Amino acid sequence: MLKADRTARILSHVTEAGSADVHALAELLDVSTATVRRDLQELHDQGLLHRTRGGAVTGPVNLELPLRHRSEKQRDEKRRIAQAAAQLVPDGAVVGLSGGTTTSELARVLAERTNLTIVTNAVNIAADLIVRPDIHLVVIGGIARTASYELVGPAADRMLSHYHLDIAFIGVDGLTPEEGCTTHDEMEAQTDRAFLRATARPVVLTDSTKAGKITFARICPLTDIHDLVTDTNLTDTQRKAITNTGVHVHQA
Repeated sequence: MLKADRTARILSHVTEAGSADVHALAELLDVSTATVRRDLQELHDQGLLHRTRGGAVTGPVNLELPLRHRSEKQRDEKRRIAQAAAQLVPDGAVVGLSGGTTTSELARVLAERTNLTIVTNAVNIAADLIVRPDIHLVVIGGIARTASYELVGPAADRMLSHYHLDIAFIGVDGLTPEEGCTTHDEMEAQTDRAFLRATARPVVLTDSTKAGKITFARICPLTDIHDLVTDTNLTDTQRKAITNTGVHVHQA
């Protein structure tokens, strides 16, 4: 297993369980305890978890993992979500894409299309698409967020106000019928709202693990969203509660 995959699994396990000991992680990853100890120390030094005697505990509540550590979580589900979301994009459309692992998967699918304009504030998405001559790429400027590779803030919001998007896709960190769409960062939430104001068809892309969660900053109520594209692990109860707000739910 590659080191990046290993550390991503450690972070995911510790974040979800709240804590883990070295021996359990070694068994989970099929590596030596010495390897786990080195990985835990590196993650502690990066501020992503707290090293303890014999293991580790999670950092702040609702820890936002950097994008590079989130990319392997629910990868198959995110690929299916991206394929389903791409079917909502008509030929010749102007498409808004915020940052995130699932929107990044969608960008990879749309990169195979022609005659699309893609407007994004995510530098990783821009880097993937800039080499695609058949894609007209517009990059929104702003303050760089290292956790999500997004450019956010007043400059991004002003730039988005000058565009009309046929469809816009945003990622979220939490989604409930009561609190709507939420994310970890207040400035990111504000720029997500700018994407939604600029479009005729606002769409949320998220895997089902975000359903039922509430994070720090509110983006919008579900009544502001036209579509939700998620995976088939969304429960019937969750789906019914979301559709009752007027959102069209697509499961892939």
